[in-house]
Amino acid sequence: NEMVHTARIIRLDSEHHTKQLKWEGDSIAYWEGDTLVVETINLHPQQKSRSMASLSDQGKIIERFSRDSENQIFYEFEVQDPVFYTESWGGEIAFNATDTKLYEYACHEGNYALTGTLGGARRQEMDAQ
Repeated sequence: NEMVHTARIIRLDSEHHTKQLKWEGDSIAYWEGDTLVVETINLHPQQKSRSMASLSDQGKIIERFSRDSENQIFYEFEVQDPVFYTESWGGEIAFNATDTKLYEYACHEGNYALTGTLGGARRQEMDAQ
């Protein structure tokens, strides 16, 4: 993910650091065949308002990344937490390749000024006539 200066570190073929809270959680990854599985526990308590799920100290998020084709990665996530939820829940989405430019998160922070920017451009057009 990308959010300001936050970096999510995912260790491959490792064990979880029990009881060590990290801002984005403690993530490890391993392969199940051709699928990369990422398991996250120990989200920092202040992440509850920002993360995709609130988690207790017994909860975990499991993500799966599978290559469906040369131009698509299939993403799935599952949230498991017996303290907050009566059953696990999740979602899925396809990430499709694109030939267009990707814009980073920070590029869109200034959109509040769009009205002024466009108004200035329209004024320049009127002055040029």
